[in-house]
Amino acid sequence: MTNHHPGSRDAEGPCVFEQRCERLGRTVRPIDARMPELARCLTLFQYVQAVTGGPVARIDQAGSYAVPSLRGEAFTVRPGSIALRIDGDALVSAATVRDERTGSVALQLFGADGRIVHQGRLLSEGDRLLVGLARAADAGGPAAGPPPVTGSPSWENGDQLAQLDAVLVDGGIARRGAFDRYLGEHRAIDVGVVPAVLEHVCSAGLPIGVAVFAPGAMQACGGRVHVTDQTVDGRVFAAIAESSVEIDLRAVRACHLVRSAAAHGPTSAIELDDGDGRCVAVITQFGIVGEGVHTDWEHLAASLPDA
Repeated sequence: MTNHHPGSRDAEGPCVFEQRCERLGRTVRPIDARMPELARCLTLFQYVQAVTGGPVARIDQAGSYAVPSLRGEAFTVRPGSIALRIDGDALVSAATVRDERTGSVALQLFGADGRIVHQGRLLSEGDRLLVGLARAADAGGPAAGPPPVTGSPSWENGDQLAQLDAVLVDGGIARRGAFDRYLGEHRAIDVGVVPAVLEHVCSAGLPIGVAVFAPGAMQACGGRVHVTDQTVDGRVFAAIAESSVEIDLRAVRACHLVRSAAAHGPTSAIELDDGDGRCVAVITQFGIVGEGVHTDWEHLAASLPDA
């Protein structure tokens, strides 16, 4: 994603976004990126196209935001809602961006390196009118704030959410580097099985959950896979409920199957790592899905070949 952000510079010279970017024909308004103000802003809008990810994995969903959660809080993926989870230490700023040539408006969240980690494009004129209700950023104020203290276990002996939160912190690099300390089951598997997994769950009608990560942000979806496809250059696409997911398998360096405690007991997750060792996507089951679905998913996971 682009690195235009409030106060940034690009290759063609200064581009100060606090007021206007004349060269790009955009008006940018920094907004409060702290919770709960950010949550109030996101949930204002009813018709949004929300995108999270990077060059290796990307998720795109149209709908309205559920109340976003911070790392350490409870997390639920609900049908029809955009589920967003944020690391308050990594989210630096947020802004609304209006393209004056087209009239389009987007809400953008920025990570520490100034890159967009999440974008929600407002699809209705009503939502574009509401954007003025978003609270402006306080000069010099912190972003989303530290994650809440919950007393939850660390990833070494933690549940599924503890594993996801460990990835949210730094892409899971520290976790992967010390994975010999993990108390649950885990093994490396062949990344080439991912298209077959998606094809199988699509044909069998087995719902799945997918989480896609960007620095400091995670967007997740869950439901049946309506269609899946693989291009000749190794890109895999899947339409899952109201979302679409794209994964560039050529850029996936490693794939791991990890089991951790969840609603129905130990639940398997397929974790995909990029060339830098960051986990970019997870395929699993979220929350209460029914015993039959959980059993079928675990049978499938057990059949996957080692790398």
